Amino acid sequence: MSVARVTEITSSSTKSFKDAIEEGIARASKTLKNVEGAWIQDQKVVVENGKIVAYRVNMKVTFILAD
Repeated sequence: MSVARVTEITSSSTKSFKDAIEEGIARASKTLKNVEGAWIQDQKVVVENGKIVAYRVNMKVTFILAD
């Protein structure tokens, strides 16, 4: 039997939502061991002068707790 934990993170990118997700997972994996998945809870953009300057995602990252 395994036990999982969920933590919420926010990640940002100037390129795309996909890049924000990938950067967030990569960063979470540096700190958390056994990352198993993520649920993208929210997506939003930051607009300045009528142009998108950042893509942001809120995600819940699931990781398995070590014995």
